[in-house]
Amino acid sequence: MHTITPYERWNQYYNSSYDDRSPFAGKEYNYDLYSENIYGYYIDPAWDFFGSETLYIKILFADYDRGFAVMEMIGEWNDAINNDIMQLKRNIIEHMIDFGVNKFALVGENIMNFHGSDDCYYEEWFDDVEDGWIAGVNFKDFVIDEMKNYNIDNYINMSGSLQIEKWRTLPPLRFFEVVNSLIARRLAI
Repeated sequence: MHTITPYERWNQYYNSSYDDRSPFAGKEYNYDLYSENIYGYYIDPAWDFFGSETLYIKILFADYDRGFAVMEMIGEWNDAINNDIMQLKRNIIEHMIDFGVNKFALVGENIMNFHGSDDCYYEEWFDDVEDGWIAGVNFKDFVIDEMKNYNIDNYINMSGSLQIEKWRTLPPLRFFEVVNSLIARRLAI
């Protein structure tokens, strides 16, 4: 797992440690020291801890004028034991909502497993974004299936056209436009 790094090409457009409004503002990274791990497997130091022992994130891009953020995730999303959604909601999402973000794209191709509980925090998050949306991009099929078992798909748009295979070829604003138009089409149906 230590070889899986957060997507780096957008660093020229955004860096969460340089963003005064980011929950990770001012964070200093030591790329020579691998200290964080998931189940004993070290992960790249660029991933950010937000309160979960098994799930880490990286805010790849945030645009407060347009009200959107892109977050990449790695690990096991475990609501049953660690209540990861509560940690994510309270420590990251609410902070970003306070600065006007109401559109969230979660890149989930490095989420290795999902263990659900109830959907209360997802519902709360969905209600908090009002005119915005939450999109799960490139989640693995078995993770999507498990999330659907807990009705998470009522709150996070995922699968189908949101399996954007070549998302890394897009600059962040173009990526936002693609996801936003896909969500708009879904809502129009």
